[in-house]
Amino acid sequence: MADEEQARLAREVYDRLGGADNILQATNCMTRLRVRLAKKDEALVAAVKGVKGVIGVRDAGDEFQVVLGPGRAQAVADEVRAILGADGKAASQKPVVGDGKALQAEIRAKNATPVKLLLRRVASIFLPLIPGFIACGLITGCLGVYLKLAPGMADAPVVKLLMVFGNAVFWGMNLFVGWSAAQVFGGSPVLGGVLAAILSHPALANVAFSDAPLVPGRGGVISVVLAAAFGAWLEKRLHRVVPEIFDLFLTPLLAVLIAGAAAIFVLQPVGGVVSEWIGRTATAAIASGGAATGFVLGGLWLPMVMLGIHQAMTPIHVDLIARYGVTILLPILAMAGAGQVGASMAVYMKTKNRRLKTIVASALPIGMMGVGEPLIYGVTFPLGKPFIGACVGGAAGGAVQAHFAVGAATLGISGLPLAGATNHILIYLLGVAVSYAVGFAATWILGFDDPEEE
Repeated sequence: MADEEQARLAREVYDRLGGADNILQATNCMTRLRVRLAKKDEALVAAVKGVKGVIGVRDAGDEFQVVLGPGRAQAVADEVRAILGADGKAASQKPVVGDGKALQAEIRAKNATPVKLLLRRVASIFLPLIPGFIACGLITGCLGVYLKLAPGMADAPVVKLLMVFGNAVFWGMNLFVGWSAAQVFGGSPVLGGVLAAILSHPALANVAFSDAPLVPGRGGVISVVLAAAFGAWLEKRLHRVVPEIFDLFLTPLLAVLIAGAAAIFVLQPVGGVVSEWIGRTATAAIASGGAATGFVLGGLWLPMVMLGIHQAMTPIHVDLIARYGVTILLPILAMAGAGQVGASMAVYMKTKNRRLKTIVASALPIGMMGVGEPLIYGVTFPLGKPFIGACVGGAAGGAVQAHFAVGAATLGISGLPLAGATNHILIYLLGVAVSYAVGFAATWILGFDDPEEE
């Protein structure tokens, strides 16, 4: 996107959102400009939706989201923030105009349920790790394919070195999670890392109580998150009660000793039970239910994303990878996005609305690469029936992935790029093709009300 186009789009979105008098905060994710507004109504929503270059909009209660697509979202958000304050300060530092602050608090309280907030917080622990999972997972997956074609190269120094590269994030995963979890829960990151190191230390195997040796790493990331959360809670309370003159050295000492003991004797056993239950349940469900289980999971994933409860799966994926080397759930759930691609293809073939065709054409390539928000909010969900068609396509592809027990050694990616990190690349791609075809057919049969030209 040229600089002039970025500036035009940002200025037009900014103006239709109400400018500085109405925008309380402006942030962005990979595909969306996210703003908090003092006031919003149907006229504002329609005005923003009508901007050339906007793929779709979503009213998420306390947050209004403008779907722009990868790259464009970052560029437009930067421009909007620059317009809001030439000194480079974020819009969140602006004073709130009128009763916007009270309105924002009211909306946030209405929509931010405790369960969703907890899931969002837990998921945010793993977000900083995703680039590492993507890189290491793809290295591991590609190496696996190469060694199937050339098994005699397994002892080559370069291959062994690449194996180290591919395993690096998993080798240090507990430490990374402990650091990130402590930060998310408001504690000192390094103390979270220390607690994770205690739980993972190989010398634990040499320590026994009542003739029962401790188990290094038991409970995986579940135990680490519990320990880091408790450690952060304890540290904050110690800061309140420990005299300031002793706080620098006494608070971290007590935090490590108390939280470390609780982690070893209480939290790690609890985390171990939870982790083992997750692993057994997931593998048993796929083993016993097979295609039927995959059909249900693949079909329900898009509604779960829309409801915001999909974030609960992130720690489950991480735990499965830590225990088994792959997550058998991710390839199934990734089929929801593939079904949506198929549904959007049908929309493109059927619609006579030129603007809708343009939106589909621009969003399809990134949808095939696993970024589904532009298709969800710009195409299938607003049209209604195509969203159902996408769910049917996801269910069909999920059945294929579950039947063949396809696993992925990474998370954070989907669509076609995920193929390289799976243990059955051709079967995974077969499932993608099935999702495309069934999503297309279901949407074609269901039909939709073609929007009139604006």
